[in-house]
Amino acid sequence: MTGIPDNAGSSRLSKLMRRTQEPLVRRVLVVDDEDGIRTALSKFLRARGFEVMAVGSGEEATTATEMLAAGAMDYLMKPFEFSELEAVLERNLHRRTLIVEQRNVERLIREDVAARTDELLLERRAVQEMSVAVIEALINAQEAKDLHLRGHSQRVAALAASIASAMGLDDELVEDIRLAGRVHDVGRIGIRESVLNKPGPLTSEEFDHVKESVRLSVEILSPLTHIARILPFIQDHQEHWDGSGYPRALAGPEIAIGGRILHLADAYDAMTSGRAFREPRSPQDAIEVLSQLSGIQFDPEIFQAFRSVVQRRKSLVFIDTDSQGT
Repeated sequence: MTGIPDNAGSSRLSKLMRRTQEPLVRRVLVVDDEDGIRTALSKFLRARGFEVMAVGSGEEATTATEMLAAGAMDYLMKPFEFSELEAVLERNLHRRTLIVEQRNVERLIREDVAARTDELLLERRAVQEMSVAVIEALINAQEAKDLHLRGHSQRVAALAASIASAMGLDDELVEDIRLAGRVHDVGRIGIRESVLNKPGPLTSEEFDHVKESVRLSVEILSPLTHIARILPFIQDHQEHWDGSGYPRALAGPEIAIGGRILHLADAYDAMTSGRAFREPRSPQDAIEVLSQLSGIQFDPEIFQAFRSVVQRRKSLVFIDTDSQGT
């Protein structure tokens, strides 16, 4: 008990001590077919603070075996001395006190474990959010240099989470995919600006340089062990359904589902955001172009969910615009 070092532990220990110091119910059942003996035993026991129930036959009381099974601590057979009775009672009261204390300690340990688990989860979330906030600050600084990239990661995260939700994925996985979207482009910070902002096609060397961004993203995020579960999504977000993507040329279901979703969300945002060397495409034009790559570059099932999400968004925008004009 002295091993509890903190104030919370001391407080719980105090509670335990108060509980175990509370008087226990001292209850005794006296069974005897002689009225005088029942009366004498009852007076003796009540004088010592016991609650007493006295009955005159085994039929009224039930058997000793059944009483023990129901929770009785012990029993005595006649003849016996009052001193023997008192010794048996004290022994069993002490035994009962130890059992109650043990139960209280076990309950407090369970409460401590549950409380500490909750605290650790809160601490883990706080650390995760702080780490992600730092990564996002790097990404925002990079995106701020290019008007067309500004807000890209947040848009990809929101769209990817919507696609995952439309597919019926569980809430935790949806949020992991959203988180991966928020930080998937951190490796872009290691790409030369002359390549990022080039107003024309990339050379093979430049394209190989761009591919390094995936590796850099994983390297930057790997030390953050509390978000390790999202690394496969980021590592796979440039893989293609037909195996022609990078960095590992994975194909089909080999690609992490979060990576498949991010890849499509990333491609759509790039097309609809535009670049310095081209105008952005409309959502409908982007869908039509991307539909031709369903089953080649993109997972067909994910593409269907993506199409429904984007079309629903367009519908909502139309309704909102119409309501403002009325």
